[in-house]
Amino acid sequence: MPTILAIESTCDETAASIVVDGWDVRSNVVATQAELHAKYRGVVPEIASRAHIENILPVLREAVSAANVNIRSVDAISVAHRPGLIGSLLVGVTAAKTLAWALGKPLIGVDHVHAHLYSVMLEKNQPPPLPAVGLVVSGGHTALYRVGGWLDVQLIGSTIDDAVGEAYDKVAAILGLGYPGGPILDKLAEAGDPRAVQFPRTLLGRDSLDFSFSGLKTAVLYHVRGVPGRGEDVKAGGPVALDDQQVKNIAASFQAACVAVVVKKLRRAIDQTGAKSVIVGGGVSANRGLRDALTRLPVPAFLPPMKYCTDNAAMSAGLADVYYREARFSALDLDAITYSQFRV
Repeated sequence: MPTILAIESTCDETAASIVVDGWDVRSNVVATQAELHAKYRGVVPEIASRAHIENILPVLREAVSAANVNIRSVDAISVAHRPGLIGSLLVGVTAAKTLAWALGKPLIGVDHVHAHLYSVMLEKNQPPPLPAVGLVVSGGHTALYRVGGWLDVQLIGSTIDDAVGEAYDKVAAILGLGYPGGPILDKLAEAGDPRAVQFPRTLLGRDSLDFSFSGLKTAVLYHVRGVPGRGEDVKAGGPVALDDQQVKNIAASFQAACVAVVVKKLRRAIDQTGAKSVIVGGGVSANRGLRDALTRLPVPAFLPPMKYCTDNAAMSAGLADVYYREARFSALDLDAITYSQFRV
């Protein structure tokens, strides 16, 4: 049963985890930077990379201590080395390469998005029926994959503009709400009317598996502030006065449009691939509206435990177990790469 120590620093979370046998999570430590970026309503790369430098060693020490293991007893060191912010990636990759060299352990670089798909295995050890359609939905990614096996993954659709999580953050900003916007809008949507505003559902071509959320985000902006050039624009510099119920209705209507598009694309992908299940990962997989809609798909949907939806290192350690068993190791000149290994 391999014991893997993994590091995650692709964006604004500094994380380390020790996982045994690909699913048994012995420790999962995450240092969040949400407060640092809140006033900017988005991640500032320079701030993120500096915070990773400060957090990486304390997080690693805590992960090893919580797992109650001797760091020299781990079988391999893993790191999410792509995709992400280059400054953030470099901190984690440098730490992982240094540990692997100092301890004389194999190094395993994994794709962060690939690891999000694998997160459904953590703690449960229940492999989904294959082939499956994989869906990664987060602040930086919205994409569909055909999953024939954990090392047989093919990108079949992606966003042509905003990721769905990014759209949530921007709509929250339009409404004068906090950051990150996803959890806030999800909570407000519970008390809103999803039919109050008919926001557009962009489906692109008849058989397209790609996504587009830019138009939906703009529709919310125009609904709140008016349409420029029609004499409707009000207070272009900030949101107009809305009462609490109006905000809740907009949140519910926006979320209904997002979920409808995602589910429609999933159904198309299931039909086109003959999938026996759906695998969902990424921060937006914690969204209650989406989780409820996934129960009505024609095949079973597999989702990670809530604590593994957002960025964490346990998912990378779990995926690295698959690589370890295949003896697929990385060289010590492993690069930090800003784009995913999966291409159309």
